[in-house]
Amino acid sequence: MMNHKFATELLKVRQTIKESRPLIHCITNPISINDCANMVLAAGSRPIMAEHPEEVAEITAIAQTLCLNLGSITRDRLAAMEISAATAKEHNISMVVDLVGAACSSLREKFLADFIPKYGPAVIKGNITEILNTCGIDCHSSGVEANSEQLITRENAAEMAELLGKWAKAHETVLLVSGPRDFITDGEESYLLSNGVPMLGNITGTGCMLNALTASYLPAGSPLKAALLAALVLGIAGEKAAGKSQGPGTFHVNLFDEVFNLLDGDIIARAKIAKL
Repeated sequence: MMNHKFATELLKVRQTIKESRPLIHCITNPISINDCANMVLAAGSRPIMAEHPEEVAEITAIAQTLCLNLGSITRDRLAAMEISAATAKEHNISMVVDLVGAACSSLREKFLADFIPKYGPAVIKGNITEILNTCGIDCHSSGVEANSEQLITRENAAEMAELLGKWAKAHETVLLVSGPRDFITDGEESYLLSNGVPMLGNITGTGCMLNALTASYLPAGSPLKAALLAALVLGIAGEKAAGKSQGPGTFHVNLFDEVFNLLDGDIIARAKIAKL
């Protein structure tokens, strides 16, 4: 169970979003675009999924958060992300970026090497392999999946907090590392979250949904709180959905219902969160 004061702060973020319904501009991949839009809605925000380079500046300018995803990337989507990021920076709009495939593509590596220092995302999300690669640390990549030998565990969490925390602080961002255990750091505070179920890995796009959830909560809270809340909500909703599902098909449907219907009491009682 979470500390009462800390829980109250996170739940206030969630309630504020449901009341204010901010507009979240998502430029994401076609594999998960529908699920990301529905996850934003389930959280209480409003999605807009525009990606044409000639209109994204206008769309970003009226949004409260910009949510980017490098999955299944195209030339036009890369151009749109650059334009939107420049607009977000000009209008002081917070941005979340998902590093999908960053460790297995030189195109994405080069794009991020320029993009991150230039536009300063509030939250950078990825699996451990994508995060390590982007931080310039050897990650032994063999695809878009995380290297299982480098997953963050209770045993190595303190070491990772020091290693990744330095990079996060230097770049003034929050790192959200998704996996069997989620890890979040801004260089000042680091957390290890142990909610979730293996079934979350049996449907496509749950990492993208986590990115979209983080973007949904960002207008009402700090980047650290938005990332923490998103990881807790998705993990706990996944646990509840798995308990009533027969397989990935029913789990997929039930996951959105559980995010939408999740009670504050569920978060308080079921949160498995450790401050490092």
